Amino acid sequence: MQKIILTGDRPTGRLHVGHYVGSLRRRVELQNSGDFDEIYIMIADAQALTDNAENPGKVRENILEVALDYLAAGLDPAKSTLFIQSQIPELTELTFYYMNLVTVARLQRNPTVKTELQMRHFDGGGVPVGFFTYPISQASDITAFKATVVPVGEDQEPMLEQCREIVRKFNSVYGETLVEPEIMLPDNAACLRLPGIDGKAKMSKSLGNCIYLAEEPEDIKKKVMSMFTDPDHLRVEDPGKTEGNPVFIYLEAFARPEYFAEFCPDYRNLDEMKAHYERGGLGDVKVKKFLNNCLQAELEPIRKRRQEYQKDLGYVVDVLKKGSEVAKKKAAETLADVKRAMRIDYFDDQELIRSQAAKYQG
Repeated sequence: MQKIILTGDRPTGRLHVGHYVGSLRRRVELQNSGDFDEIYIMIADAQALTDNAENPGKVRENILEVALDYLAAGLDPAKSTLFIQSQIPELTELTFYYMNLVTVARLQRNPTVKTELQMRHFDGGGVPVGFFTYPISQASDITAFKATVVPVGEDQEPMLEQCREIVRKFNSVYGETLVEPEIMLPDNAACLRLPGIDGKAKMSKSLGNCIYLAEEPEDIKKKVMSMFTDPDHLRVEDPGKTEGNPVFIYLEAFARPEYFAEFCPDYRNLDEMKAHYERGGLGDVKVKKFLNNCLQAELEPIRKRRQEYQKDLGYVVDVLKKGSEVAKKKAAETLADVKRAMRIDYFDDQELIRSQAAKYQG
């Protein structure tokens, strides 16, 4: 069996460092590993419209923003297929067929759906059907490309489990047709869910607590120096907590060994810095300055590459157009398999025609 990756992001804004450490950085590593036969990276605009239906301009404007972030982070169109979800109509048809395999009660139990509903406020309390059923849409996206691996953050685990349920249900009813995917979580526990700079559990564009990949150096520094930390660490000499401390969580995600030698030679590694902070004698300002240096070193090459791609948006559009053509062809193959399994491939089924003819002739 081929090893295939499918993953992506909703284009509701520029990508932030939570996206980067949660999955984007890993995608680039996997792409360059040579271990996978096909890699599909989707800009999920149709999914974004499920809760932005009355503001399509927001989604439209961010298509290129996300594509620029992808390319700047190191995704290579020669190795990965970058495409736009809405340009693949086969995904919508697959979603429609899968809807018959999932109950309303099962969707209501999906933890990710519950969390997302709590975070959003729909007018009049009405939840759009498209938003409510987006786990089914995600299953369509994944199975359309026969993905064997889906690299995402831990908040998407319930979505992958629901996808696997749909695959098993379809295969049990119609015969072995769909591929059951596996989730790939970040190796680094700190990358599973990077908190916001305000200390809230999740970095979110809607909460305004993000550091964006394309952020200017001064803006990054300003945000880092304002970050929430241990509220009881009032004086330098006070012992401080590192567990659950956003500044140290970020350092776990970004502090490479070489950064200590370059930016903070007082410590050989993060464990030594943590130990000093916990026993007292290390101030938040010094720790934040080190974090700022780590982020600047990590994001500067991304920002520079993005600036170069911004000079040739025609190239970026061409990448998405060609990628969408490749993706459409792959999804069409899967849709044909699905319709054949469901026995709704009427015009391709010569046996149906022969049997019906024999019935009436007999």
